Amino acid sequence: MANSVLTHNLSEPLGNATAAKVDIDNGDGNLAIDGLIGGEPLLASGTLQYLEKQGLPTRTLNTSNDQATLKLKASGGGQPWFHLPWQACNGATEWQIHLNPRVQSDITAHSGGGNVKLDLAGMAVTRVAADTGGGNMDVVLPEDAANLSVTAKSGAGNVVVHVPSGIAARIHASTGLGKVIVDPRFSKTDKNTYQSSDFDSAANKVEITVKSGAGNVEVNTK
Repeated sequence: MANSVLTHNLSEPLGNATAAKVDIDNGDGNLAIDGLIGGEPLLASGTLQYLEKQGLPTRTLNTSNDQATLKLKASGGGQPWFHLPWQACNGATEWQIHLNPRVQSDITAHSGGGNVKLDLAGMAVTRVAADTGGGNMDVVLPEDAANLSVTAKSGAGNVVVHVPSGIAARIHASTGLGKVIVDPRFSKTDKNTYQSSDFDSAANKVEITVKSGAGNVEVNTK
């Protein structure tokens, strides 16, 4: 029997929230997160694909005063096919999630093996922790990043982080088998650490940890 791919439409009300903790686990699928562009009074919207046999993703939204906590999690098990861990990974499902750019968001994102893309340009973000078991990862950071903490990891894929030119950064970059490629505007301070010359005094700065077990890791300026 075919395991059909179905789609759930996500629409979460904003309420009075000005800050949110967002925790997303989409199983083994591909995941894309960016900002809402329509100005709707929503905390989050998007589309969540899921395999029919797995059932609907679970979602919880709790709000206390102006703080929201949104959790989205895929149901069921892993991919319905066998693949070797070093082969190119691509998820069976696609999650596309749009977050309210005016809400201060603390984002945790996980995929068991799919590709992850976070386009956080124009968003208010306080923390990002993203990982995938084997897919590629691409992260675009926001232009306003006062003391932002970013972690981006893949078990086997390539990981690329794009840092806006006006942001200072300290970068901890490592890979098991691939290459480390860091924009030359960040000076190497030890084996795995690179830093802007004005990092300590900069008001707009980010601390980045980027890792891959087998792929390349890259930090560039956008």
